[in-house]
Amino acid sequence: MTNIRILIGDDHRIVREGLKQVLADAPDIEVVAEAETGPDILLQVDALGGHEGLGAVLLDIALPDRDGMDVLQALKKAWPLLPVLMLSTYPEKQYAVRCIKLGAAGYLNKSAHPDDMIAAVRKVASGGMYVSAVAAEALASAISKGSGSSAARGTEALSHREHQVFRLLTAGKSVGEIGAQLGLASNTVSTYRLRILEKTGTKNDVELALYAERHTKTPFSA
Repeated sequence: MTNIRILIGDDHRIVREGLKQVLADAPDIEVVAEAETGPDILLQVDALGGHEGLGAVLLDIALPDRDGMDVLQALKKAWPLLPVLMLSTYPEKQYAVRCIKLGAAGYLNKSAHPDDMIAAVRKVASGGMYVSAVAAEALASAISKGSGSSAARGTEALSHREHQVFRLLTAGKSVGEIGAQLGLASNTVSTYRLRILEKTGTKNDVELALYAERHTKTPFSA
C-alpha cells in the first residue's frame, strides 16, 4: 500500500502534534513535513516536489505572517494538482465556500472527529473533495444565491481581501498591524475598512465586532 505523504501547515505546535497523533492511527498516512509559517510551507512543498512528493497539504487559515487563504492561492498556482485540505476553528458556513472557491479540496474544522479527519485526508488525496454536511449546505446556498437575482449581503458580499481585513479587524488588530501583516499601506487598509463597514451596515469597529459575533459565532470556536 502506498502511503499518503502529508505536510501539516499550522503555527501552533500543539495542533500539529495533535494532528500527527490522529493521523498516526492510519497506516496509509504519513506526515513527512510540518511548517508554521506561510513562506516555510511554500518552501517545503517546493522542496518536496509538490504533488509528486506529497499526497496533500493540511493548511490552517489563521497563519501569523501570511493568511492561509493567500498561501492556498500560491500553492494552487504553483502546484495545481496538489490537494489542499483547509483546517480551521472558523465557522464552516463562513469560510468553507471561500476556501473551495480558491481551490481547496476540502474544509474541515479542527474539532472534527479523528475518523472524519482521516477520511478527509484519504478523500482529497485520492482526487476527491471533502465537505461536511454543514459545508455542503453552505455551498448549495452559495450556488443558489449566485444563480438568483438578489445581490449578496453582509460578509457574503466581501471580496477575498476585504474578508481578510474583516477577520483581522474583528480580532482586534489595528489598521497599521493589518497593513504590516497583509503587506498593504495603511490608507489601503482604511479604504477596505470603509467598504466593509458599508457592506455590513455597521458604523464603527465596535458595531463591526458585534456584527461578527452575531454572524460568525460557532460552537466549534476555540
